[in-house]
Amino acid sequence: MTVQLEVWGPYALFTRPEMKVERVSYDVMTPSAARGILEAVFWHPGMVWRIDRIVVMNPIRFTSVRRNEVSSVISADTIRSMINDPSKDSAIYTSSDIQQRASTILRDVHYVIEAHFDMNSKAAAGDTPAKFISMFNRRAQNGQYYHHPYFGTREFPVDFRLWDVDKGQPKGFENGHRDLGYMLYDMDYRDPADPQPMFFRAELINGVLDATDPKVSS
Repeated sequence: MTVQLEVWGPYALFTRPEMKVERVSYDVMTPSAARGILEAVFWHPGMVWRIDRIVVMNPIRFTSVRRNEVSSVISADTIRSMINDPSKDSAIYTSSDIQQRASTILRDVHYVIEAHFDMNSKAAAGDTPAKFISMFNRRAQNGQYYHHPYFGTREFPVDFRLWDVDKGQPKGFENGHRDLGYMLYDMDYRDPADPQPMFFRAELINGVLDATDPKVSS
């Protein structure tokens, strides 16, 4: 059973992992980011979202911004020492760790996510695909979510709604072929202690990113 969720926003940042200093976005939303949006709207331990297609509705446009980022995080040992000894200074100072970095981000993004889900062994006896589809559709229609979905970073929130089937099938913004190079597909969590990124060769065909049968590699 397929769902179609229309998502849009003024900015997006799907960071390319090979860019170590300045953040640079992929040209298009990644399948893992699309999965994260669906999970924000509806998630259940008895199901796993599978992204089929991402329809790019608006032309791909970039802009550059400068963002304040924290270059370090507080250590777990410091947190534990604060808990164990309340007399210690509990303030967390970040001003000295703030760095201003340039980011190349997408603007005026608009997609339709087409996806389905697989049931797994954690589904209860009364859980059915029809039940989950109904719950997802109701939540999406009412604008409900577990946490606000975002485009790559929480600074760039997502507006969403169910795709209006009366409009027919969503169509991409352009015709022809566009090679997007290697893109992050998702993370492999088979070893929870050491998750591994998986990449695939992405391309747009008539403005559509097809993720139904990706040839992934680590």
